[in-house]
Amino acid sequence: MKNLFYLIFGMVFIGLMSCNQTIKTSNSEAEVVHDVMDMEQGNELTACFHSTKIYWKGTKPGGEHNGIIKLKEGGKFIVKDNELVGGEFVIDMTTIVNIDLDDEEMNAKLVGHLKSADFFNVDSFPVANFVISAVLPLKGDDAFNTTLRGNLSMKDITHGIEFKANVIVHEGNVSVVSEEFILDRTKWGINYKSKSVFKELKDKFINDEFALKIDAHSM
Repeated sequence: MKNLFYLIFGMVFIGLMSCNQTIKTSNSEAEVVHDVMDMEQGNELTACFHSTKIYWKGTKPGGEHNGIIKLKEGGKFIVKDNELVGGEFVIDMTTIVNIDLDDEEMNAKLVGHLKSADFFNVDSFPVANFVISAVLPLKGDDAFNTTLRGNLSMKDITHGIEFKANVIVHEGNVSVVSEEFILDRTKWGINYKSKSVFKELKDKFINDEFALKIDAHSM
């Protein structure tokens, strides 16, 4: 089995994050929903929900927090002629964890808040979905060989996203390692302490932008 996703989604993972500045990396703005290609052509390879991780990072004035989200069983890569052509993945939002807080009580409080209705509301929306709509060769970039385009659905809201990744298909295995890319949580209705939604917050806000990195692998 090989690797698959690094962020993802936790999308909300921005909750309670800290940092005196907004995350600075390449932006992946939410766009209109992308048309998904016919994925019936090609071989299906199971995504390994054990080894695949989505890394998240969120910020607010004064600091940042980061952590990991896992996949559920049933995710798949679609491969044709030894190239990745699509995929469908179910993200288990109940697996959100924080990895930067050593204090167990503070850690549990943060994770509990991220799972609450203020953020991902995992009781009502326990899963999120990402469907690859296009796999585009990327030239002239030493770190990444592919642009991945797809649709991210959270809390019953779907937006198109796009990010760079290094995609390797070798001997029946798939590995996808993405850049750290930025999403706007308010696009998915996660508005808690958003300065763009609540103008009166002054410096008591949490940044709308959060970062994801996908480290995904097939079995």
